[in-house]
Amino acid sequence: MKAMILAAGLGTRMRPLTDRCPKPLLPVAGKPLIVHHLERLAAAGIGEVVVNVSYRAEQIIDALGDGSEFGVAIAWSQEETPLETGGGIRQALPLLGESPFLLVNGDIWCDFDPTNLPSLEDDFAHLILVDNPDHHPRGDFHLTSAGRVLAQGQPRLTFAGISLLDPALVADHEPGAFALAPLLRQAMANDRVGGSHHRGAWVDVGTPERLARLDQRLRSRQVIQSEWRRG
Repeated sequence: MKAMILAAGLGTRMRPLTDRCPKPLLPVAGKPLIVHHLERLAAAGIGEVVVNVSYRAEQIIDALGDGSEFGVAIAWSQEETPLETGGGIRQALPLLGESPFLLVNGDIWCDFDPTNLPSLEDDFAHLILVDNPDHHPRGDFHLTSAGRVLAQGQPRLTFAGISLLDPALVADHEPGAFALAPLLRQAMANDRVGGSHHRGAWVDVGTPERLARLDQRLRSRQVIQSEWRRG
């Protein structure tokens, strides 16, 4: 299975940090945020990764190269201007192939293990959902007891920015900039979207304050692990 990391955004919510540094390269616990994703994918046995880039693309490409330093092979999908989530996936389809692929938002941090993803069967997508954070209390979708994701219903959970997608979800859409969410909601209406509730750690790294808190949290964890190893 291949993976795609979404890294083409302008990072406007992270200004002024992103005025000179693209969001995927912002440091968290001593390494760029996107490197945390690459290392987790490599640990899960996912060796082929597509990364879409636009804003300060050359900085990201220069920093990560072909991905071999992180145990993966990176294929780059460059966008002259950001194509939104759906458009970015649509442009990258020649690199992704025809099989389901793992999609990861570049501006999250999560300890979800991709090896726990189920097969899609007849679904277009399988979404990983998490408890609603304080900054998004209303959530995004309803997850039924049977593992189906619905646009309406209570209680609601928040989309974690991690999903398994069938390329057919976007393949018939005209190229260009378009959002993925309307296509997902249509698939939900047709009962073609499943989901899982991840109860582990997850952070939407959407503001400088959340980035700082995540950095502190992971550094504290590193200290604890280092002391444990020393015995």
